[in-house]
Amino acid sequence: MAKFTVADAALKLGVSKEAIHNRVRRGSLKSVVENGIKLVLIEASATTASSIRKTTSKKVLHVDDRYYKLLEEQNAKLQNRVDTLEGETRSLRDQKEQMLIDERKKIEQIYKDKDEQLKSIITAISSKFMLNAPEDYLDDKEDVVEAEVQDRIEPDIDNRLISLSKYLKAKKFSKKKINKIKEKFKKNAKEDSRIITIGKKYYIDLDKYDYSDYSL
Repeated sequence: MAKFTVADAALKLGVSKEAIHNRVRRGSLKSVVENGIKLVLIEASATTASSIRKTTSKKVLHVDDRYYKLLEEQNAKLQNRVDTLEGETRSLRDQKEQMLIDERKKIEQIYKDKDEQLKSIITAISSKFMLNAPEDYLDDKEDVVEAEVQDRIEPDIDNRLISLSKYLKAKKFSKKKINKIKEKFKKNAKEDSRIITIGKKYYIDLDKYDYSDYSL
């Protein structure tokens, strides 16, 4: 049997010094005192068992290292998969948002086209109504406009000016002649100082000018 100090015995057996003292007290280990130092007697088989335990412990540690490494690899793969799924989710979300935006634009364009169609229909109906309206109605409407314009003309000028349309109507010219005179006035309105233009209406001053060249 080999002799070891308590510390060496603990190291050999792979236990604590307290465990060595406990074994000595229980009698599972024998001890002797030499020169005032307690020495523990350990059989060769016990030493071999300790070595086996250490070897086994190393193997377990090696297995644990491989296990942890495997776990780390699996975690890395899972993290890559999570990153990929997050990227795909973001892409799908962006595509969905773009689809909603495109759909909204389509709806807005549809309503805009409908509004344009409605405006065109209303304009067409109004034009048709005006074309088919009785001449008396159009003349009355024209007279109302002229009256509003006349109200805005200064009093001293108002006494001299007369609406071309009203003058022609009073003369009871034929429709063909009236249209011919109006076309001539329209053609020369910008150059002939005798023609007074207010808005879209033409006025004449018979007291001041001669309009015989216009067949008046």
